[in-house]
Formats: sequence, structure tokens, C-alpha cells
Amino acid sequence: MRTKSLLAAIALAPLTGCSIAAVDYGKIRHADYVADPRCTAQPGAVIDGEALPYFFATSRLPDCRTPDIELLRHRGDHIRYGRFNAPREITVDKKKKLLAPVAFQTSADWWRALQAETDRKQGRVLLYVHGYRENFSTTSKDAAQIARMTGFDGPIIEYSWPSQGKLLSYVVDETNMYHDVRNFRDFLKTLAEQGWVKEIVIVSHSLGARLVIPAISYVDRTSSSADSSNISNIILASPDIDRETFERDIEDEVLSARRVANNRRITVYTSRADKALAASRAIHGYPRLGSPYCFDPFEAADLKAKALPERCYPVSRPGLTVIDTTDVSRGSTGHSNFLRSGVVCWDFIDVVANKRTRPERVATQFAHVFRLLPDPVIPKNGDDAICQRTPEVEEPQ
Repeated sequence: MRTKSLLAAIALAPLTGCSIAAVDYGKIRHADYVADPRCTAQPGAVIDGEALPYFFATSRLPDCRTPDIELLRHRGDHIRYGRFNAPREITVDKKKKLLAPVAFQTSADWWRALQAETDRKQGRVLLYVHGYRENFSTTSKDAAQIARMTGFDGPIIEYSWPSQGKLLSYVVDETNMYHDVRNFRDFLKTLAEQGWVKEIVIVSHSLGARLVIPAISYVDRTSSSADSSNISNIILASPDIDRETFERDIEDEVLSARRVANNRRITVYTSRADKALAASRAIHGYPRLGSPYCFDPFEAADLKAKALPERCYPVSRPGLTVIDTTDVSRGSTGHSNFLRSGVVCWDFIDVVANKRTRPERVATQFAHVFRLLPDPVIPKNGDDAICQRTPEVEEPQ
């Protein structure tokens, strides 16, 4: 994400009287995208679990007009379920792009398949919720990377909402994310209420945190389960959520004393070098949880007077751990360190595996905040191997 370009476009929008990137319905009726029978899952349809090892639930509109089904940026008419694999390269108009192979299942068949896979493992499920500027192929690539990198011993589920996958569609993404709140919270509630799901590891990136935190609170209030304690390990990577809103909203439910006593915890990965969240702060006016920016200038001055880094974090509370990745940031925006930086990937792998402490973390003046520093063991350009990233390819828009 080119921060200056985004901010410039935002600044010009009021002057021109135009939105940054209005939604284009397209030249095709949405009903025509799903007219093919492949868009209507058939009960009992056989799915090759080895070819399509991962699970998805999505509110994206599918396009079943071509041999390869594609999930679009448009809103679908209902939640669809299916299986997918990591995206593969295809050539369209002489350009290489990524497209994730998918197959749909009925809701009943999907839940049965998920239970069978969960029962074969340890009762653990990992749910990945993506953020801004993503399409289904990019999120599927990330979900598959998380599976490879962590060696997770259970099914991987991707929840994909209709992000536009475009630089100047941030406000549209926010709109679609909020539109999807009910869909996601109902899905999470259903997942948490399954007796065969012993533990749910939730990994959210960026804007996805604004879906995840309210949904967990909703499940805590309404679930038929006595304590919804299977939602235990919550990981927020570069969360694009208001820091003060987060502090307020986790207090009564998400990290209440009862939840923490039942083994619930939240790990936040934050970076002062995150340019995407710097842009978000400029848009919203307040610091984001994923960036330790000091909104209070007096607090910043006090830190500077003590020769400490001018970095400010959410207040301490039981069950909350903050990992500052500023010093090991990677990528042009520093917004996906948990998938790009070898040092952060190692930490993330251990958090998914339920490890609470790591000797590589450097203590700070705050008991709940730790820093990650460069590791001399990691060779130059060694991050991709540790994080098990695949080469970048242009994705379909």
C-alpha cells in the first residue's frame, strides 16, 4: 500500500466531490454469475480432501461462468461453504495471475466434513480472518502459508468477506466489513457451539480485527455453551482497530476475569513502522491497536525524557500480550510482519502452538509488552524460507 498515494487521494476527494473508489456493479447481472449449477452445492457431492485440504466460508459472490470458479469482490446473497487449496498460477491475457481452486459444499456437508477432520486431529481448529485490500486468492495464499508455517494439527478455515482488493477502496472495504458483522458473528457462534471443537485459534489480520472482537463478545453473551472457553487463543496481527475502542470492548466480555481463568488470551502484533496503519490513523484521527503511536504528546515527552522509545501501547490487563515488531519489520508497508519477518514468524508459530513465553522476546518497561530484535542466526534474505512464503505473482482484480 502506497501510503502517500492513499492520503493524497483522500485529501483530494472532498475537493472533487467524488468518492475515492465507488463500487462498480459491473456489466453482468449478479444472477448470471451464479446461474451455473456448480454455484449451487449438491447434497452429498464428493470433495477430494487431498486436492482441496482447507475449508472456507464466504459472503463473496462467486463467478461460475468459466471452467475455474472465482470468488469476486461483490457481496453474495448468502454465506457459501466449500473447500480450497493454495492458489495456482494461471495465464490470463498473457499475464500470470493467481487463482485458488475451490469447490462448494452444502452447509450440512461442510459441517460434517469439518467435524470428521477435527475428530481425526486434536479437536483444534484455526480460523483465519483477513483484512483490507484482499481478494480470495491472496487470502487463500495467506491461509495456506499459515498452515505450512505452523504445521497446525487441525483443519484450517478461511472466512472471506468481500474486500475489494484495491488500493483506493479502503472505505468500501470498511463498509463491506461492517455489513458482514452479522454473518461472521453467527458463523463463529455456530462453530463455537460444536461440542467436537475443543479449541478455536483465531488469527485476524488488519481490518479483520474489527470483525473478530465484536463477534467474540457476541458469542460470549449468547452462546449456548456455558463459557465459550473453546475460543481461547486470539491473535491480532497488525490490527486496524481503534486502540481505545479495543481497550473498552474487551473488558466486560472478551478478556473478563472468567474468560481469562478459562485460558483465553489475546496476542497483538504491533509495529511503529507500519505505514498502512499510519494511513489509517490519518483517516480515523486516532491510533490503531497495531501501531504503538503516542497520541498523547505528554506521554511521548515523558518516554523521551526517560530515554525510552516513544511507543505507546494498550493498557495492561490479564490475558493480553503485545509483541512490538518494529525492529524486525519487513515489506514495503510493514503491515504483514507475521507472514514476512522470520523473527516474527518464529514467534507466531509458537503462539499458535500455545506457548506463552519465548526467550527471544525482549522485556520492556511494561510487563505485558515485549520487543522482537533482529536475530543474527537468520541469513540475509532468509525470511521467506522461515515463513514459508511463495514467490509474489500478480493477483486478479
